[in-house]
Amino acid sequence: MGVLAVSGVPGASTFIYYGLHNLQHRGQEGGGIITFDENGVSHRYRGQGLLSEIFTNGELDHLPGSMGIGSVKYANASKGGLNNVEPLYFRHHTGDFAIAGEGNLVNARQICEYLERHGSIFQTDTDSELLANLIKKGSNEERISTIVKALNMIEGGFTFVIMTRHRIYACRDKYGIKPLCIGKLNNGYVVSSESCAFEIMGAEFIRDVQPGEIVTLDHNGIRSTLYSHFNRHRMCAMEYIYFARPDSDIDGCNVHAYRKEAGRRLYRECPVEADMVVGVPESSLSAAQGYAEESGIPYEMGLVKHKYVGRTFIQPVQSLRELGVKMKLSPVRSIVKGKRIVLVDDSIVRGTTSLKIVKLLREAGATEVHVRIASPMMRFTCHYGVDTSTPEELLCSHRTLEEARQAIGADSLGYLSPESTRDSCFGCADPCQACFTGEYPTLLYDDIVEND
Repeated sequence: MGVLAVSGVPGASTFIYYGLHNLQHRGQEGGGIITFDENGVSHRYRGQGLLSEIFTNGELDHLPGSMGIGSVKYANASKGGLNNVEPLYFRHHTGDFAIAGEGNLVNARQICEYLERHGSIFQTDTDSELLANLIKKGSNEERISTIVKALNMIEGGFTFVIMTRHRIYACRDKYGIKPLCIGKLNNGYVVSSESCAFEIMGAEFIRDVQPGEIVTLDHNGIRSTLYSHFNRHRMCAMEYIYFARPDSDIDGCNVHAYRKEAGRRLYRECPVEADMVVGVPESSLSAAQGYAEESGIPYEMGLVKHKYVGRTFIQPVQSLRELGVKMKLSPVRSIVKGKRIVLVDDSIVRGTTSLKIVKLLREAGATEVHVRIASPMMRFTCHYGVDTSTPEELLCSHRTLEEARQAIGADSLGYLSPESTRDSCFGCADPCQACFTGEYPTLLYDDIVEND
C-alpha cells in the first residue's frame, strides 16, 4: 500500500489525488481519500480498482478542505473487498478521526484478541482498525499520548497517517522497515510513502520520518515526538529492489542508483558470456543497465511492457499473476532471435513469471537465456507486508540453485549475494533481508505461541 497526507493546503483532495497517482505502483486493488473541511466536517470517497477508475465523475469536488489523507491498496487474497479499502473513518466521543496504514503487524492476532476481550467489534481485516481501537482505549488522555501508547503496543513494519479535525499524525515503525517522508507544499506540508509523489504535487522534499517517530502537522507547523527510543534503520530491502519507484529517494539512497549498483555487483559475482543484456520491465531496468555497463555486453530492449497492464506480483491471486504475464510482456523477436541473452530481473518469488518469460524469449528465437537476479534467493516468508504467503510457494525455499534453474528453464541462473545487496544501499547500512536470510528484525509472535 501507499499512504499520503496533506496539511494546510487549500484544495487538499486534488493534491492527494495526483500524489496517489505517483504511488499507484504500491497498490492497484483500491484507493480512497478523506478530508476535513474548515467546519470540521469529514468527507470521504473510496472504491476498488485504479484511481482512474474510482474518481471518474467529479468526486474530488465533494472533498473540500485544506487537510486530508489518502491511500492506495495492495490486497492479498485474504484482505480484499471494499470494507478493507482505506482510509478508514472512526467516530468517537473524544473526536472523530481517520486512519490509513501500510505494512503488517506481527502481533495483530494477539492485539485483536486483547481488544475483543475488552469489547471491541471489528468491521475490517486491517491493521489500521486495530490501531484505531487501541487509540480509542485512551479516551481520557490527550490524543498524542493515546497514539504513543497504542504504537508501543504494536510490533512489525508499518507506517500510519492519522487525521483528526485539526491535525495529522504521521507514524513510522521503530525499525524503519517501511518508508515515509515529509515535504513542503506551498504554505503547508505533505507526507508520503515515497518522495516520487512530491514532484507531481509541486512539493519540496524535507526529510524522512525517522524510525520510532510521530510527526505532527497542523497550523503550528511540524512537531516531532519519539514514541520509542529503541530505534533501528532496517529498511526493507525489497523497497529498493522492487516496490519503490526509481525516482524515489529512501533514507538517503536513490532507488535507481541502488538498482544500478546492484546490477554492477551482480555481474562481478555472476558473469556470463552473452550477446546482449535484457531487463524485465520495469523495476529491473536499472539493474540491467548496471550489469551491461560493468560487463561491456550491449543493453537491448528485448522485452516490451504493455502500458495498461499493472504489476503482476501484487495481483491478489496466483491465477491472475500467471494470466497477466503474457498480457504484460512481449519479446522483440527481431532483436532477440539467434542471440545469447542475459535476462536481468529484480527478484524471483514463486518462479512462475520467470518460467514464462524464459519461454517467451526461447519462442522468439533466443539461443540461450541466462537469468541473473539482482537480489538473493528468496527462501523465507515476509511478515511485514510483502505477500509471499507460505514457504512452500517460494521457488527457492526448498530448491538448490541448480533445481531452481531447472524449474524456470534457464541455461544458467545467478543471484546477488546478501552482502552485495546490503552494500549497494548507500543510505541504510543494514536493510532488512529477512526474506533472503531468515533473520527477522522483530519477534514473530505466532512462532512464540506455537513453541510454548
